[in-house]
Amino acid sequence: MSLRGVIDQVRGREKTLTVYTDPETAIVSDLRAYFASQNVVVVEADADDRPEYAVLSDGEEYLAAVGIDALRALTDGSARTVGEDVSYSPLLEHLDRTTFTSYSHHQMVQASREIEDRAWRANDGRLHAGFQHLSKFRPQRETYTNLSRGGLDVHVYGTPDVDVAAPSGVTVHREDSLEIAATWFVVFDGGGDDHQASALLAEERHDGGYYGVWTYDAALVEEALDALDALEQSV
Repeated sequence: MSLRGVIDQVRGREKTLTVYTDPETAIVSDLRAYFASQNVVVVEADADDRPEYAVLSDGEEYLAAVGIDALRALTDGSARTVGEDVSYSPLLEHLDRTTFTSYSHHQMVQASREIEDRAWRANDGRLHAGFQHLSKFRPQRETYTNLSRGGLDVHVYGTPDVDVAAPSGVTVHREDSLEIAATWFVVFDGGGDDHQASALLAEERHDGGYYGVWTYDAALVEEALDALDALEQSV
């Protein structure tokens, strides 16, 4: 199965984020804008005299709860760095197998950071990242050099539009293929722990947005890894 095949087989179930807050607060509209491209519906509820917070659910099943400050950090547009503690991680972890229809470049970077951070903390296993073109890897070279300094086996993919020297500890795959040129991905095998396995797979569309899947499902991550192995063997 190809990377595109993995994306196509996933259909996310709609989840509900109930936000308990003061009436007409801006955070609700910010969250609706943030999750507009995903299978997540945002519902507003009155917090009354309680601290503001939000609950993520799948039907009647409770998934996670986070405070209002975590939601502001999620939607404020600020970039995060690998190794930085973020309070909204419990929320993102439960958006398992969530498909999205139009992620912006910023949202893709934020999702990538979440997976890179898991790999950095595990310090073991395989991390694969596709940048479409190697010129897009250049700004991330330092990040991936740092990721490779421990026990991670780090692989980077891109079409060879520029000459990029491989950082120490990083295997650079120069793949001149349409699939690599169109697909942004970050796949971490979990380092032997299925609970840490995660993947972001997205195809760039003509409008500059990205369509794909962000998953913490170990079986789906394994399918993505198999697709990458098949791609390397075909070269």
